Amino acid sequence: MIPAIFGCSGPVLTDDERAFFREADPAGYILFGRNCENPAQLRALTDDLRTIHGREKLLVSIDQEGGRVARLRPPQWASYPAGEAFDRLYAVAPASAIEAARAGAKAMALELSAMGVTVDYHPPLDVRQAGAHDVIGDRSLGSDPMQVAAIGRGILDGLSAGGVTGCIKHMPGHGRSMCDTHKEMPTVRASAEELEHDLSPFRSLNSALVGMTGHLKFPVWDTEDPATLSRTIIQDIIRGEIGFDGLLLTDDIDMEALGGSIPERAAAAHQAGCDIILNCWAKIDDMTGICEVLPEMSTEVTTRLDRALADTRITDTIADEQGELLAKRDALLALTGEAA
Repeated sequence: MIPAIFGCSGPVLTDDERAFFREADPAGYILFGRNCENPAQLRALTDDLRTIHGREKLLVSIDQEGGRVARLRPPQWASYPAGEAFDRLYAVAPASAIEAARAGAKAMALELSAMGVTVDYHPPLDVRQAGAHDVIGDRSLGSDPMQVAAIGRGILDGLSAGGVTGCIKHMPGHGRSMCDTHKEMPTVRASAEELEHDLSPFRSLNSALVGMTGHLKFPVWDTEDPATLSRTIIQDIIRGEIGFDGLLLTDDIDMEALGGSIPERAAAAHQAGCDIILNCWAKIDDMTGICEVLPEMSTEVTTRLDRALADTRITDTIADEQGELLAKRDALLALTGEAA
């Protein structure tokens, strides 16, 4: 098995993709809007991916946070608010905010599991910072680390209860970024003491089964390489200071924050200590190049992957409970006096 997650080009697999995926045997897949037209089509696509590998416990992933980061959208799928909604509620009623996040995440997971999705790249534990770029912005669960961790725990628990594994991101923290990593490389010049603020939610939730790096430079730790490519940051900060021992993924290596060819980026991230390389653009040449530079997945990473997928489940239909959970979420969010 190759330690990479690949994208698919459209709503159905091409013959070339099917042949390539069968031979390459990647660790899993990521879905985007281009892959998601309606529930029947999407379930057929994820069933096709599982059939290729003969693995029921296949990592099929998606970015489904809510708000502007949602690959599944109405009217085909339910609507979910951005993290800021739970931030506002926490200021009024902390316990209600945590429960609203948990209920919403379970409803989301029930929908995802019926679509054949096993991993959701959610929640972001990036602590919001005044004046930073809005690449995180309203996606954040708040500006207080304890609050972010508390709501994040509710989301992880809700996803798990619905049969989906969550992923904490973007380690060691994206909240101070002054630019969008999709376009350029941010440099965070905060001190180690200031960055304790950013590490705190990740440390609180370091038992999460899956985590993701961010493409940001932190000169206080590494003057040369961003977190995704920095052995120092991965080993000393993410594995060490944070204490994360789960499956560590890169953020999308196609982002323009990183330089060099896609295979070069993949090799550098793997050498730095990332377990799995995330490659989203579904370009066969890039994926082939990644396979050429990456070794077979190690026993240690295979164990982490199996652990991450152990409690996931695929259902044939969306459980009736989803409607009740959404109603509960919305009633709690209404305590702020604003629409969910």
